[in-house]
Amino acid sequence: MHFCTITTSDHYYKVFALCESLQKFSSDFTLHVLVVERDLPHLIFPQIKKYHLSDIQQNTTANGIAAKYRKNADRLRWSMKPVFLKYLLAQPKIENVVYLDNDLFFYNDYRFLFNYFKEHSFLLTPHHYERSPHQNQNMLEANYRIGLFNAGFVGVRKDAADTLQWWAECCLYRCQKNSLRGLFDDQKYLDLIPIMHDNALIIRHRGCNVAEWNRAICERIKVNGEVLINGTYPIVFIHFNNSTIREIERGNDPLLEPYYQQYFRTLQKFKKELRLPHLFFLPKWVEVLKYKIWKTATNLDL
Repeated sequence: MHFCTITTSDHYYKVFALCESLQKFSSDFTLHVLVVERDLPHLIFPQIKKYHLSDIQQNTTANGIAAKYRKNADRLRWSMKPVFLKYLLAQPKIENVVYLDNDLFFYNDYRFLFNYFKEHSFLLTPHHYERSPHQNQNMLEANYRIGLFNAGFVGVRKDAADTLQWWAECCLYRCQKNSLRGLFDDQKYLDLIPIMHDNALIIRHRGCNVAEWNRAICERIKVNGEVLINGTYPIVFIHFNNSTIREIERGNDPLLEPYYQQYFRTLQKFKKELRLPHLFFLPKWVEVLKYKIWKTATNLDL
C-alpha cells in the first residue's frame, strides 16, 4: 500500500503522528513524504520515504508551479498534490496511491480503501456540508463555494495520470480562494472529476474524512460504547484541521473529544513542547464577521 503527503518542515510532527496511526493497522505500507521547505529531521518510521521538490520537477507544469508559488508555501503544497501523485504513479512498482493531508488520523482499519482500486481509478470523499434550503443556507452554499469534495484525501490509480495532469494544469492556472471565479485553491477543481473520469468513485463510507463540516449530515451516535457515524459507520479517519479542533474544544462535537485527545497525545510524542495554542484557530470574531458579510450579501440579493 502506498500513501503520500506533502509538508513543510514545521509540520513534520503531524506526519509522524499520521504514520503512527497508519502503522496500528498494518506495517505493510509506504508513506511518501514531499518536503517543500527545509529537510525533515531524523526519520523514525521505516515506512517513510522522503522527497524534495528537486526530485519531482520533471516537466513544464511542475516547474511552472514551483516558480509561481515559491513564495507561498500553502499554495505550493496544494498545487503539488497532482504533480506528486503523478510522479509516484510513474514508478514501476506503484499501481495506486492515496494522498492524505498530514492532519488526518486513523482509528480503524483502512485497508478496505485499496479494494476500491480493483474497479475504480479515482477516489473522492464528499464534504457532506448541510444541504437544506430552509435553514443554515450558508452551509448549503458552501458546497458551491468550497467544493463538493475534500482535497485532503484523494486516491488515484496509474491509469488516471491524464486526469492528474489536467488537475496540475488547473492549479498552475490559478490556485486561490476566489468565489467570483468559482475557485477554492486546488480543491474546487475536483468537482469535475466524476464528470470527466468514467470510473471515479465517490466513497460512501461516512466514517471516512470525519470533520467539523459534516457533523450535521454525518451524525455521531454512540452504540454499545462505540461512536458510529449515523449509527452505522465506524470512524476510519478524522480530519483534524483547525475548524474540527475548534468545535471539539468548544464542546460542540463532544463524542469526538476522546479521539481528539488520542490525536493530541500522539502529536506530543513527536513535539513535546506542543500545547493547545499551537493548534489554535481564528478568533471567533473573524468567523462572525465572515458570516455577517455572507448575510449582508444575501439580504442584498448579491
